[in-house]
Amino acid sequence: MRRALQLIVRGFLRSRVGVALLLAVVVLVIVGAANVFSNSADIGSGLAGAPEQPIVTVSPTVPNDGLASPQVVPSPYVSPGTAAPAKVAKAFAQAWVDHLDVSADDWYAGLLPHCTENLAAKLSGVDPAVVPADRLTGDPTVIPYAENVVDVAIPVDSGRLRLRLTTTDGRWLVDGVDWERA
Repeated sequence: MRRALQLIVRGFLRSRVGVALLLAVVVLVIVGAANVFSNSADIGSGLAGAPEQPIVTVSPTVPNDGLASPQVVPSPYVSPGTAAPAKVAKAFAQAWVDHLDVSADDWYAGLLPHCTENLAAKLSGVDPAVVPADRLTGDPTVIPYAENVVDVAIPVDSGRLRLRLTTTDGRWLVDGVDWERA
């Protein structure tokens, strides 16, 4: 008898089904014991000990209760005797859209006074025929990020020209060009 019981238990515990059934029985025994020993008759609806009113974590009278104060948007720094970022961006944009009936070298030469060496290297060899705009249609909008970094958005006839400007030796120069289709 002992040998037969030992074979049944070993065979039962070696199969996946046997182990799964054994675990299910253990879980049911634990849940049943918890129901028997718990006193569920005096638990009302919701959590026991929950507050009646919502917990307020902010003062309704203070407009901004955060630890960090809102960041002040920096105004771009303009060195005395140099052009403001909007003026540099508009001059670059005007040279950028002036691509019709102009050689690639003349178009490139028109951009050089307004851009950084890094951007000049990227624009070298660009065919001006691929410029997707022919004229400016509005005034530049300056979006400052720091005292020496701004974005300028300029409406053009086919969308919006976005220029990234930085200061180099106290002068504002275009360092990045992007275009958004309208």
